[in-house]
Amino acid sequence: MRHLVAEPAVRVGADLGEGPVWDASRAQLLFVDIPRGRLYAADVSGELELLVEIDRPLGAAIPSESAGEVLLVTADGFSVLDADRSMTPLLDVYSARPDIRFNDAKCDPAGRCFAGSLSLSGAPADGQLRRLDDGPRSEVVLGAIGLSNGLGWSPEGDTFYFTDTLSGRVDSFSYSPEAGRIEGRRPFVSEAAGAPDGICVDDDGGVWVALWNGGRIHRYSPAGVLDAIVEVPVPHVTSCAFGGTDGRTLYITTARTDIDEQTLAGCPRAGDVFAVDTGHTGSPTPRWRPVGPR
Repeated sequence: MRHLVAEPAVRVGADLGEGPVWDASRAQLLFVDIPRGRLYAADVSGELELLVEIDRPLGAAIPSESAGEVLLVTADGFSVLDADRSMTPLLDVYSARPDIRFNDAKCDPAGRCFAGSLSLSGAPADGQLRRLDDGPRSEVVLGAIGLSNGLGWSPEGDTFYFTDTLSGRVDSFSYSPEAGRIEGRRPFVSEAAGAPDGICVDDDGGVWVALWNGGRIHRYSPAGVLDAIVEVPVPHVTSCAFGGTDGRTLYITTARTDIDEQTLAGCPRAGDVFAVDTGHTGSPTPRWRPVGPR
């Protein structure tokens, strides 16, 4: 068992930092502060830039195959942030359901965007996992979700990992890269040290799981064996992604929300981005392939 310690990398103080992705074309880490509707970029030196701030929660942001564009997964749908930082609506999904919002999102190796949602009213199974397709339209690929969070694919692209935080578990599915279809749900790991949140997968197939209210990241082998722990000096660890010039740096987002004042005084870097050299490498998150008409 390896024990690692993450160090502060970017000072931001996010309410709910989430969705880190390494944009190799910019040599920057992109991440969001969900409730503030902010998209940030940070370079390897930790220099921070606010790319855009919108008037509603921003669940995730994914670099596009079209130069300079970013897919924004907002509370109620999908938009495209153009190279000039103007926002173009792409598809509305939940504007008629203010009790639901999108949360985490990622692309599969072919560039298809998968985005999950959660209930804002506390309904235990109103969340969904949707795939953004040509049309544009979105198709539900998994329903009855409590709180959709981490998504990841094995290096071969034939296994899909998914976190429903309320279940306390990360599940795995067989994945069809050609059709973008998931099937054969099965438990991968259950967490007791915290609530499983965002995930990423390294080049060796290891799954890194962020633990909300756990102050750490767990790495599991493809067989589901815990073999590394990354300590993070704040309680709410939200997600992680590999990046940096050599792909060896694990970037970790965190949150300040839902921490009492006494606890917060003891962890002033809550809401910042942390980093650690894990000894593993990870590929940049696949870029979004823009969808067309049908």
